[in-house]
Amino acid sequence: MRHLLLLLILAALSPVPLPAQERAAEPQAGPAVEGAAGAGQAPMGEVPAAPDAAPAASEPAPAAGEPEAGEPTDPGAAVAPAAQPQEDTPQEGGAEPAGTERPAAEPAPPAGSPATPEPAAEPDPGEARVVGPSDDPDAAEGSSTRVPLAEIRRYVAVFNAIREAYVEPVDDRELMQSAIRGLLLDLDPHSAYLEGDAAEAFDESTSGAYAGIGVEVLQLPEGSLRVVAPIDDTPAERAGIRSGDTIVAADGVTFTPSSHDGAGPLRGEPGTSVVLTVLREGAAEPLEIPVERQIIRVASVRGRMLEPGYAYIRIAAFQVDTAAEFQRTLRELQADGPLRGLVMDLRSNPGGLLTSAVQIADDLLDAGAIVSTRGRISISDAEFSATPGDLLDGAPVVVIVDAGSASASEVLAGALHDNGRARIVGSRTFGKGSVQTVLPLDNGDSVKLTTARYYTPSGRSIQARGIDPDVVLEAEDRPARLAGEYSEAALPGHLRGDEEALPGDNAGEVLDGDGPIDAALAELKHPTPGPQPKAAPSVANASR
Repeated sequence: MRHLLLLLILAALSPVPLPAQERAAEPQAGPAVEGAAGAGQAPMGEVPAAPDAAPAASEPAPAAGEPEAGEPTDPGAAVAPAAQPQEDTPQEGGAEPAGTERPAAEPAPPAGSPATPEPAAEPDPGEARVVGPSDDPDAAEGSSTRVPLAEIRRYVAVFNAIREAYVEPVDDRELMQSAIRGLLLDLDPHSAYLEGDAAEAFDESTSGAYAGIGVEVLQLPEGSLRVVAPIDDTPAERAGIRSGDTIVAADGVTFTPSSHDGAGPLRGEPGTSVVLTVLREGAAEPLEIPVERQIIRVASVRGRMLEPGYAYIRIAAFQVDTAAEFQRTLRELQADGPLRGLVMDLRSNPGGLLTSAVQIADDLLDAGAIVSTRGRISISDAEFSATPGDLLDGAPVVVIVDAGSASASEVLAGALHDNGRARIVGSRTFGKGSVQTVLPLDNGDSVKLTTARYYTPSGRSIQARGIDPDVVLEAEDRPARLAGEYSEAALPGHLRGDEEALPGDNAGEVLDGDGPIDAALAELKHPTPGPQPKAAPSVANASR
């Protein structure tokens, strides 16, 4: 976060003069900008910051020559943008950046007067200098917040070079937006700046109601959208959008990173249509798929009886009320008597709110760890453990997963498996083992920042590896080349995982149809002694 605030306070610095060019007016720090979040996306594994975190008070820009204020290091507090600096009047010959020491000629002191202290030695121009924290106790936290002054100078030089010499005029605010977006875009595929509409769209996605096509996506660096999963019974699923598809254009307009500013092209007024250009593995040409936007009200949990004593519960995503829906659905299935077993279907579940996944794990565990998170700072470290009470009274559970199962769904599967509470059937999961914390800003925008990694109760990292099933199912009609290409580890710029390089990684496949449900029911009745590769019967794309 210190880099985010750094860019917003840069306008307080006088720009470095460029050779053979006049000094331009000071850049103004524009409002915070939108990030590169996929439109129509329900983010995976997000942990909203505490809603009562108070925004930090804006501090006035420091005067020239004064040290910059260090930012607070508490990541749980909302971050306020720097105060809007006033534009300086250009001076003849240019001015040096704030914080640059420049000795002035002083007259010799009169005889008998106290000696003038010797000025500090001028630092080597090539030496990396830092901006220390100010004396303001509300802003300074210590030397850990220092930022190299040389990096600030470099940014100001590039900013001015673009503004003064680019072939066409560029608005200062647009430049600042691009800079802030770039800070987050190159970190990992899941960190993003959410401006206004995008932040609101995020909140809508986790609440389960929004206007769009109903698809979970990840934005790739060039702007295209990788489909994690279409949401059950939505326009995207009915139109034939599949997990693993790559959406490259809407209505003939090719996506770029800026295409997804705000709500993005997939969202829109209910009843309007959009034609998506889709790249699909095995298809010789791009597909043109028309989809009508609707109000997406996602029922994240649904259930039915497979046969007497054996129940099936499908969890499509983890939203605010998913845990309560799970409990209600399970009670309805138990109305005619205790269950002998439960099939829990997490296929193509892209995740969602971690707290919902933890609550469902707690509902099925009497004791034991559920998940832990570890980050660079102590506030990112957390452990979740089960409390007494198993809603199934020990009846066996089989969980179905595939390559579209990500984040919170991997947390739930890992918790039940490592505690010996469930067997895992299906294909290796997506491998999104990172936590995104949503930090609200006082202007209505938000920063979605990767702050920690998930670890299962056994201490294994999910990141870029995923959950390995006990019984492996193979899709019969999927191109073999797709295996290994649809995973967190295949995303450019992904965080490295502890077990990413182990043999057999990234082998997940997307499993459609009722075949995996039949295999899970068979596993409930007659558990296999250990992990044994096994082809799922009649695994097909019937639901498409």
